[in-house]
Amino acid sequence: MWTPTKNQKFGVVTYNFHHDGIRQSLHLDIGETVQILEESNGWYRGFSTRNRNVRGIFPSSYIHLRPFRIDNEGISPHEGGRQSAPHWLYETVTPVEDGVVQEVASILWEWGQIWKDLYVVLGTPQGNQELWDALRKAMMDLADWRKQLVMGTLTSDQIAQLKLKITRRIDWGNRKLGLDLVPRIEGEMVDPDRMSVVELHQVHVQSAETSKGHSSSTGTLGKKREKRKILSHHLFFCMRAFSYHLGEDTEIFFSLYDAKQSRFISERFLVKLSKEGFSNYIDCINSNCTVFTDLGSADLDSELYIVTQVIRIGRMMFSESGKKTSVQNFRRPYGVALFKLTSSLLKGSDGEPLSFSQVELSGKLFSSDEKDFWQLHELILKKQSNKYSILSNTSYGLVVSVKVLHGELEQATKENPLLLKNVCITKKLGFSDVIMPGDVRNDLYITLSHGEFERGGKSTGKNIEVSVHALDYEGQPIECIYSGTGHDGTTEFSSMVMYHNNSPRWSERLKIAIPIDKFSGAHLRLEFRHCSTREKGEKKMFGFSFVRLMDDEAGTTLRDGAHELCVYKCDDRSKLSNPEEYITMPFITREAVECIYSLPFQRSTKEVMVINTLLCSTKLTQNVDLLSLLRWRSAPDGIGETLSRVSRVDGAETVKFLQDVLDALFAMFSTEDGNSTQHSGHVFQALVSIFSLLEDSKFEHFKPVMDAYITGHFAAALVYKGLISCVRHLSDLCPQTDKQDPILRCFRSLEYIFKFIIQSRLLFARATGGQNEDSFRIDVECLFKSCATMLSVQASNILQTQVTLLENIHGASDQLARVMTAEEVVAHVSSLLNALPQDLPRELGKAKLKAIKNAINSTLFEDDEGRGLLLETVCSCLRLHLDSRLELSLCAEILSDILILTHKHTFRFPHNKLPPSLHMGVETVMLSLADVVIQVILSLDTSAPNAGTFVACLMGVFQLMNEKHYARLWEFHSNHGTHNLRHLLHSVIILLADLVKTAVFPPDWFVMRMVTNHTILTAMQEIAQPLILSFLKQGNFDNQLWSTYLNLAVGFLTQPCLQLEQFSQQKRHKVLERYNDMRVLMGFQILSMWHNLDEHRLHFIPGMVGPFLEVTLVPEPELRKATLPIFFDMMQAEQQAKGNFKQVETELIDKLDILISENKGDDEYRQLFNTMEHLSAVLLERVRSDDPVWRDSGTAFINSVTRLLERLLDYRNVMQGDENCDKRMSCTVNLLNFYKNEINRQEMYVRYIYKLHDLHLPVGNYTEAAFTLQLHAAQLSWSNRMLHADHLYPAQTETQRKEQIYRQIVNYFDKGKCWEEGIPLLEELAVQYKLHIFDYKKLSEVLKQQAEFYEKILKGGRYDNEYFRVGFYGFGLPLFVRNKVFIYRGLEYEQITAFTQRITNEFPQAKLLSHNTPPDDAIRSSDSQYIQICAVKPVAAPKPEFDGGEVDERILKYYMVNHIKHFTYDRPTYRGQPDKENEVKNLWIERITYVTESELPGILKWFEVVEQRVEQLSPPQYACETVHKNNSHIRQMINHYRVNQQDNIQPFTMRLQGTIDAAVNGGIAKYQEAFFGSEYLLINPEFTEHVTKLKGLISEQTMILEVALELHGKIAPAANQPLHKRLIEVFEGLRTKVRKMCSTPQSQRSSSSLQSTPHTHRRADSDPAQEFRRIGSIINSPLPPLPSDKKEMSGGPSSSTSGNSSLRSSQASSLYGHFQAASHDDDLYAKPQEWEESLSAFRDTRPRSALITDSRGSSPKSLTRSLNNDYIIVPPARLSDERQRWRHSSRPPSPRRVTQDSLNTSWSDSHGSHESLPPLPPRGGEKTSRSVSLGGEDDQPPPVLPKRMGKKCTSPAMFGSDLLLSESDSGVSNGFLPTTPDTPPLVSPRNHRTPPPPPIPPKTSSTPLTPVTPTSGAGEESGGDRTLLSTQDYLQVSPHSSLDDLTPTTPTNHIVYEVDTTRHSLADNYSVPPRLQPPPSTHP
Repeated sequence: MWTPTKNQKFGVVTYNFHHDGIRQSLHLDIGETVQILEESNGWYRGFSTRNRNVRGIFPSSYIHLRPFRIDNEGISPHEGGRQSAPHWLYETVTPVEDGVVQEVASILWEWGQIWKDLYVVLGTPQGNQELWDALRKAMMDLADWRKQLVMGTLTSDQIAQLKLKITRRIDWGNRKLGLDLVPRIEGEMVDPDRMSVVELHQVHVQSAETSKGHSSSTGTLGKKREKRKILSHHLFFCMRAFSYHLGEDTEIFFSLYDAKQSRFISERFLVKLSKEGFSNYIDCINSNCTVFTDLGSADLDSELYIVTQVIRIGRMMFSESGKKTSVQNFRRPYGVALFKLTSSLLKGSDGEPLSFSQVELSGKLFSSDEKDFWQLHELILKKQSNKYSILSNTSYGLVVSVKVLHGELEQATKENPLLLKNVCITKKLGFSDVIMPGDVRNDLYITLSHGEFERGGKSTGKNIEVSVHALDYEGQPIECIYSGTGHDGTTEFSSMVMYHNNSPRWSERLKIAIPIDKFSGAHLRLEFRHCSTREKGEKKMFGFSFVRLMDDEAGTTLRDGAHELCVYKCDDRSKLSNPEEYITMPFITREAVECIYSLPFQRSTKEVMVINTLLCSTKLTQNVDLLSLLRWRSAPDGIGETLSRVSRVDGAETVKFLQDVLDALFAMFSTEDGNSTQHSGHVFQALVSIFSLLEDSKFEHFKPVMDAYITGHFAAALVYKGLISCVRHLSDLCPQTDKQDPILRCFRSLEYIFKFIIQSRLLFARATGGQNEDSFRIDVECLFKSCATMLSVQASNILQTQVTLLENIHGASDQLARVMTAEEVVAHVSSLLNALPQDLPRELGKAKLKAIKNAINSTLFEDDEGRGLLLETVCSCLRLHLDSRLELSLCAEILSDILILTHKHTFRFPHNKLPPSLHMGVETVMLSLADVVIQVILSLDTSAPNAGTFVACLMGVFQLMNEKHYARLWEFHSNHGTHNLRHLLHSVIILLADLVKTAVFPPDWFVMRMVTNHTILTAMQEIAQPLILSFLKQGNFDNQLWSTYLNLAVGFLTQPCLQLEQFSQQKRHKVLERYNDMRVLMGFQILSMWHNLDEHRLHFIPGMVGPFLEVTLVPEPELRKATLPIFFDMMQAEQQAKGNFKQVETELIDKLDILISENKGDDEYRQLFNTMEHLSAVLLERVRSDDPVWRDSGTAFINSVTRLLERLLDYRNVMQGDENCDKRMSCTVNLLNFYKNEINRQEMYVRYIYKLHDLHLPVGNYTEAAFTLQLHAAQLSWSNRMLHADHLYPAQTETQRKEQIYRQIVNYFDKGKCWEEGIPLLEELAVQYKLHIFDYKKLSEVLKQQAEFYEKILKGGRYDNEYFRVGFYGFGLPLFVRNKVFIYRGLEYEQITAFTQRITNEFPQAKLLSHNTPPDDAIRSSDSQYIQICAVKPVAAPKPEFDGGEVDERILKYYMVNHIKHFTYDRPTYRGQPDKENEVKNLWIERITYVTESELPGILKWFEVVEQRVEQLSPPQYACETVHKNNSHIRQMINHYRVNQQDNIQPFTMRLQGTIDAAVNGGIAKYQEAFFGSEYLLINPEFTEHVTKLKGLISEQTMILEVALELHGKIAPAANQPLHKRLIEVFEGLRTKVRKMCSTPQSQRSSSSLQSTPHTHRRADSDPAQEFRRIGSIINSPLPPLPSDKKEMSGGPSSSTSGNSSLRSSQASSLYGHFQAASHDDDLYAKPQEWEESLSAFRDTRPRSALITDSRGSSPKSLTRSLNNDYIIVPPARLSDERQRWRHSSRPPSPRRVTQDSLNTSWSDSHGSHESLPPLPPRGGEKTSRSVSLGGEDDQPPPVLPKRMGKKCTSPAMFGSDLLLSESDSGVSNGFLPTTPDTPPLVSPRNHRTPPPPPIPPKTSSTPLTPVTPTSGAGEESGGDRTLLSTQDYLQVSPHSSLDDLTPTTPTNHIVYEVDTTRHSLADNYSVPPRLQPPPSTHP
């Protein structure tokens, strides 16, 4: 049983849990957090915090429970606390853990997904490797740092710095990724619910600045406050290692050195090492570390070094150190090392906090001559390497570590307790930049600089040692001498000994720390000794010096600086036992010179000792003036002089004795009874100077000392009257004097003056029981009146004094509040502010605002009564400044402070239960400033510096206001007139609309923007009340006000930052949890306002249709459901008022188009409109409940909108991506037609015309672009009506615009090579220019262009585009193509393979159907996508204007493939048992005709099929088509060569040879056998007409051939005459046979004309025909059976494809319709299963090895492959243009075509060479029993050439026609035609049978050998692409009127060759030698 959990509410997933087999299981990933609701037997039930809407069960063992807290526990927010809903719906479970730890976890989840997305696009143009790497590193760092925080092993200072690093890294990453800014205060995220909007804005501003620049050392500080300057810094130092082994005791001194100033700035830190060396780090941990303290910022900016001086203690000479221990040890110099402290080490880099660890530095020791040891460090810095050398050492030298600490030493110690524990302090020489109160220091620094001593009769210098002794006045030693910190003090110190040097320089610095009580009589004695180098030699004393530390008479200490001491001779120390004997002697050489009395000790005049002293004491002074002030009572007559010298005393000296100085001054200020003295004025000036001193940053820390003195030590209870009097006197004096400096200093010190005044008054009141209270108040009042009078004076000389008073008056008011009520103080302050004149100088106005700001932030604002009075004054002043737009920044700051402080007071109370004082305060601000702030914001640009602050202030005012405040605001302004209220409301609405539309705050300020939106939502709910109450009633209705309000509501609802669907799950949950969905709340507010409008709704039609439509486009179902009825109300309102709702309809359609085009709306919205549940239930039901007219029109309108929306959404879905270009065109046309045909919206129609036009141009569809523009041109007439300007055209007349469009269209037709389409437009322009505009210049241009077009038509150079049928099936496809069939016009030179690839790329999810049979219902209704592709043949429309005469083929050619609406697709079938000997008998053609909705080309490259017809062609009917087409092509070639006799004759020769001497497929013999037998007509009498027609066509062919041969004989070159002779001989036999067969009189015609043709050379004893048959080829030789293995057929090199245009159609046949197999490569396109079925019987009855015998007895061929590979492919491109492309291309031929090129040797090639043919060899002995058939159409093979001629045969010569068919680029392998995309692979000639006789209609058998397809005559006409042409049609057929071959019903393996003047099949060329001979046509 499931039980609710109590202590188990929150946990983390520790294992992945994905178990679909478990019912209601919740999928969880490791690391997710879950909220647990219930538990049962080891299972939990709950949900993931990522998605609270999905709940399920999961094992408890997979969950690690975490501590938590619950908000809103167990109580639903319903009335009375009733639990009417599950409690967990309202509970918020939050883990109890560190906020930074939670934030890191959340950030890692969010960044992780982004990081994965970045990885996906790596390597693409959108990829960013640098960002990916940086983000990965940041995530790893955050995870590691979070781990350290969670482990809890860090110290408090490490935790603080680590959190700082984490928050900075998070802010950096968010900024890099464009995520939201996290507002922080001191690194912690803020809670926006607990602060004012204004304060939140300040937090955002500071966080943004810190996030960008890391300018703050404490992270992203939120509060806008001055950054406190860090004045003190400290350097932690530790010596880590010393690798030099000296063998003697060693002293190592470390001190800080400023290289810029060339001086030491710190004491010396001493590390002592024993002779064993520095080996034990643990033992030395407390003695080798120190902290160099009190470094100033200037020190860090300088060049700091750590100077290390190493002193050895042992023998005099270091070389003797290894000997036994010496009795005497000397301090001897050894070496110096330097460590540079870099700026990055001292300050950190880029604002990043310094590392937790210390920075290690290493260095080497340097040595020099002893005389230079004192300056060795300077020599090293100056790099004077000739004076020093490095000490050899093989180890690491000296290693130290450092770390910089910032802030006060006490705070640094707290932050680093372990680091600074038991570490000694090394102080700075002199005082630090900040002298802290309480610091006690009494240090005297003595530096033994140098000395000058006599030799004493010796030849060498002395080894002089100086010993320093500290003695008191009795001569007792004092332990106060420190050679370095880190060790205890001593009574004496011995200096270094310089070997044999009478002028030694030591530069050793000592600290003398004598206790203050002994300092007065203490002195230092320096004893000089000579140290002998001899063993056991004692140190011999030879003199001494001394120095007194204090002047007893003056009471001052020894002055700082250098002192030259006298050296007195003395060789016995015992003589110095009594200091009184020498203490009175002069100790400075200057004094000794003046001494005239005898001395106890003789002075050595040639010897001196120089020392330097520096005193750092807070108790002793060297200043005489200060001492005279402190001792004023001893000399009362000199008080005046003493006071005059006080200002000259150094500030540092003054603050050290602050308490004593103040006591002395106040004692002199007044008498004991409180009366003033003669010195009171001077004392007041001295006090002011001291108060001013505390403003210096160096002494600002003494303010607490001053405050402590005031509260703890100050006892002058009677001085307050005198102080007030002095201030008043100066105020009165101010306008009367030019000496303003004393007054300025006084006013700057008002704070401390009044602190003493108030403290004195309190002491007096305490002592007297509150006497003289009224007198005190009067004095204060008089003072403020005096100040007010002074402020009212307008004089330039006192301006600065007035400014100073205003800037500092807050100090006085704060103190007065201690003894007076807040109201009284506020009254005094207000009197000052109000005393100022209206017209203020800018400086004074600014000072006034600063005074106001200070007053707001003072204690006066904390008092309820004082706050109210102060707000009245402040708000009135602010209003004046805001109205005049002066000092806006300062005004914004003041208003911000008011709102922040007010919010802090109101936050403690419920919003509607404020105390009266607070309520009134908010009301005062609201009434005084709300309207003027609104006007200020409206006048500012959104980018203005203060714009954001003022917006935040306005939001802050709205945030403070409750319902009563709003009501008071409306009442206040309505009392001044309704127009005033209207102006306010209008301003507020306009402003809010601007804020919503143009975001003032940056996009990443998400928290700020959400708080602002929530405030706006609340304000709008309140604004609605006066709109309804005051501006809705009849007569008061304000349309503009309501309209702006509704538009504001819509703008608010649709703004991007509220679209929750675009947020992450976590972010969306946070928003909903805090604010709910504000869009829904605003939507229902809109509904409420709409319902209140009632009869006024008509005013918002159509204006609000678009805005409301935007609301419905928000993907929120509840909002949509609620908003849709508004449209019904609009329709109803307009219907009732006007009888229709045309405006609603028009506007709705316009806005739908615009909004969807802007990528708004979605499929859900379409479903919403398209389903009964939503729109039908809401609108249709309500429509039907009304009157019939309303119902019918409403229903039609809704259906129309639904259809429009479907089209618009389809358009939107394909707006992006190059692969969607065609889809965009289709969607655009759908919309274009909708606007024209369904709703007749011309402006929308024209808009989409140009959208379609713009889509065509980038892809080069110039023809389609021209047709598209014609749609617009058709809308225009030739009139002078003016048209408005738009983004495309200027304002112009209709004629001018139509002319401009025509010009553009003609240009596009020219680029698209559709000159025939441009000519009519040019003609129309010519008429206008000639008859209407009379612009002959333009007329001449048009006529020239027209003539140019005619020339281009004749020159040709165009490519005939292919056409393809594409079927789209399945509901997964877009609506505009779903279950529809289209005819596509291919791109230029685009073959079926490329076209299929293009379509599949456009629909990558679609599957390509492998057959062309109509798909079943399962495919049509599936959710998948299917595509079916095949080629179709265009059927040209009749052109009556071409009837009755011969028309140039170049003119006719265009109309064969353009202006097409009908397309055919042929499928061969068999009825009955196929005849294996003559398959043409039973060959029927199933012809499918497709009719498109528009002609191609048109505005698209494709159109939908609107009609489909199927017809059957009988075998003789199909044969008629074949012969008819061939006749037409021969006739066209005759016409061509009559005009162009210079053209290459080879195509003509090939055509005649293939027709007259058909060596393939049997020719006429097959027709004779099939149809001309008597039995055939007896069996099929219905075909009599077609058989008769066939005979007539064959007979006609002989006449055409006769004319052709006559022309051929005239133009054939001599090399071709032998072939021509043979053609004549063969033709004679053919004609005789035809005469007998057809019995036509025309066959009796004489051939005399043919006999006259000249003959070429041949053997005399040979018959041409017999010789040719005997030698020509291996046609009559039997071939072995074909291989049946499919892999063999497709695996050879001949399987490569070729772009031969003769292969362009997949449904052409050979001359007589023989279908052959296509390439295996095209199996994917279509596979006609119909063929499979029709041949099944034939398969069964014929063995695999069965062969077909041709008319010449050649062996039959196998049909096995044809039965297994019944494929058809779509047609390839026409070779006419293909040849031109190859001919003009500079590219080398492709490898697959090289083989054919090797044959182009003697015959003219595709480049137009005319090399003569070799003479035909004589042939004889061959029987002429072969039946000679008349040639068919294009696919009729040309005559056979001799073998040796065939080797040199080029493809152009082999495939006759003016445009060569088999190009030089089309390769031939092994003598056969190479495979193409439309042909199967070829096999070796050895595997081929001898080609059969002339071609006959095709049979069903197929083989993957080279296919023989219908020629352009037999393939196009008989191939089934057109209906049979009549005789009249026959006469009109041009060379290019043939249809392409059979469209594939299956992907590939049946191909049809098409041979016309532009296309010839190698299969037709049966004069090709055997090596080039194609397989017999009986094998498809």
